[in-house]
Amino acid sequence: MTTEARSVPKADHVAVVRARRSLGARLAEGVGGGLVRVFLIVVGLFWLVPTIGLLLSSLRSPSDMSASGWWTVFSKPSQLTVESYQKLLENSDITNSLLNTVLITVPATVLVVVIGSLAGYAFAWMEFPGRDWWFLGVVGLLVVPVQVALIPIAELFGKIGLFGTVFGVVLFHTGFGLPFAVFLLRNFFAEIPRELLEAARLDGAGELRLFTRVVLPLGGPAIASLGIFQFLWVWNDMLVALVFTKSGSQPITVVLQTQVRQFGNNIDVLAPGAFISMVIPLAVFFAFQRQFVSGVMAGAVK
Repeated sequence: MTTEARSVPKADHVAVVRARRSLGARLAEGVGGGLVRVFLIVVGLFWLVPTIGLLLSSLRSPSDMSASGWWTVFSKPSQLTVESYQKLLENSDITNSLLNTVLITVPATVLVVVIGSLAGYAFAWMEFPGRDWWFLGVVGLLVVPVQVALIPIAELFGKIGLFGTVFGVVLFHTGFGLPFAVFLLRNFFAEIPRELLEAARLDGAGELRLFTRVVLPLGGPAIASLGIFQFLWVWNDMLVALVFTKSGSQPITVVLQTQVRQFGNNIDVLAPGAFISMVIPLAVFFAFQRQFVSGVMAGAVK
């Protein structure tokens, strides 16, 4: 150490170091924030490229699609047409499959959210014999893979007349969605302050009123997150639908796969059908993204 360095007072040396760190931190924060924003924008654009390409392909004629890529629309916007969507509406197989998808997804999502909320509240705040053991059993069901239960449940549904029906698919998705729903909502509801519930009970609120007026409003973000997860899982499912549905009850995922196999050249129908199948889950997610983020952040904080 030199004589000049030794002559610098210790307090001044610490102040200089802090000033340098502060300046570096400010520079790093400014540059890092700008780079992060640019990076996220680039990632978002790349993430949207397949969706935009599918949308533009669905708005082109089959001859244009076979002649050039979808990006040529930007130089030749005259290629855009709604003829493919008109053909889609005339294709009864795809329109019926879209209806079947809604009939499967909406009940399976609502049942999981309602039953999961009630069970989560019961496991969190109600006393009954074997409550902890029952909850451990529910948690154990989380490790059961769907593939293991396909054949046994298919045989059971065949015996009771539910195989090949929309109701059977709804029951399957509901049964396999409930363990995660109960586990998620029970843990979220258990973090509600006990004093808040006790105050409501002192005001004369019963269990049902307590659940609907106190627990549900506080658990809204978690319930919304669960609903989004369940909706996306059921809407995009093809494995369960391939096993449990027949002609007339198949959802859009199975029908599109079947039409690709049978009529590989009808891209004018497949492109708009695939875009509609993709855009509906995206619309649901973006519609409830605020509740989804609130639920994720609430779980992270707790």
